[in-house]
Amino acid sequence: MKILFIHQNFPGQFKHLAPELAARGHECTALTLKVDKAVTWKNMRILPYDLPKRAAQSVHPWLTDLDTKVTRGEACWRAARALADEGYAPDLILAHPGWGESMFLRDLWPEARLALYCELYHEAGYPHLDFDPEFRAREPEVQPLRIRIKNLGNHLHFPRAEAGISPTAFQADTFPPEFRDRITVCHDGIDTTWSSPDPTVALKLKGHPEYTRETEIVTFVNRNLEPYRGYHIFMRALPDLLRARPNARVIIVGGDEVSYGGPPPKGQTWKQIYRDEVADQISPEDWRRVHFLARIPHADFTRILQISRVHVYLTYPFVLSWSLMEAMSCGAAIVASDTAPVREVITHDQTGRLVDFFDREGLVREVCDLLDDADARARLGKAARELMVRNYDLKHICLPRQLAWVDEVMQMPPVV
Repeated sequence: MKILFIHQNFPGQFKHLAPELAARGHECTALTLKVDKAVTWKNMRILPYDLPKRAAQSVHPWLTDLDTKVTRGEACWRAARALADEGYAPDLILAHPGWGESMFLRDLWPEARLALYCELYHEAGYPHLDFDPEFRAREPEVQPLRIRIKNLGNHLHFPRAEAGISPTAFQADTFPPEFRDRITVCHDGIDTTWSSPDPTVALKLKGHPEYTRETEIVTFVNRNLEPYRGYHIFMRALPDLLRARPNARVIIVGGDEVSYGGPPPKGQTWKQIYRDEVADQISPEDWRRVHFLARIPHADFTRILQISRVHVYLTYPFVLSWSLMEAMSCGAAIVASDTAPVREVITHDQTGRLVDFFDREGLVREVCDLLDDADARARLGKAARELMVRNYDLKHICLPRQLAWVDEVMQMPPVV
């Protein structure tokens, strides 16, 4: 079978599924912006496509997102047409439609099945919008109108697709019923062998002594440090946490860019804004116990999770982070925000502790309680790992389900 993967940052969420399909003898090809020349990766052809240079034009601000998606969709279609001119025709297109690349591919190959990675459908009501009063829209009544336009990409894809897959029920349930009925819930999978407890783990940070599991370590991880992942809440709680735990070390991992939500004021980063906000509340001695790390190799990231005594995870009602589930797989004791996506994997005082997203005092209290209670940490960490192994293990649970889903898609009659 010929399978074409579409992802602007391939492999992305297809990191495990794509190589496994190639290993099973399928002819796998990917179109992506991530490479600038054709390469081979794990028996797959990875081909580039380029975005055209466009002159500035006046576009209604609500249409900016759709304009970008159509631009990418056309660019990907042109690269795909070049493949078609060489005689290539996929049996299956597996696409992340979030950036629009796959929008026109069924027009080129109407006989191919199209299956979508369904990350999120943007809902207009609370708590999906205006969850955080600090960043409330200036014109709340306009938000549903803007969001309706933002979802046009989904509406242009789904009528041409046979099926979708979504990593969590929360994410799948954001889609309207006519789409949701065709979406299978199956997580991308956690490598619970790699992300596993290691009582002998040690961590050496530049300019600091070696840390082991005997060190009181509190961790906070985002891809990028930003409000959507509660960075502002954590930083505002940090002065009280440091005062309450004079021996604790706090490791904060994340980049300076923006993954979700609005950008910071021009010339600033969310990381520095909230660091500056609490700067005069923390003594120089206490600041030396706080370690900011940018994006790091996955092996170092795993060691940080393995050494963590308490791991803090905060998020708006949004896509659930792999980092939380990897921390759970490592057996970390979790304190997390009591928001809908988190409740899918954390039950309070069973697989972690939940606290209101905005409750900084409650956050500090829960972290300190766990730091003082080794038995509770061990119980919660053990249960968290057991949940990951039982329901989210890559090799034994999720990857077999994804492969079965691919087989099911190929049995479906093509949408016409």
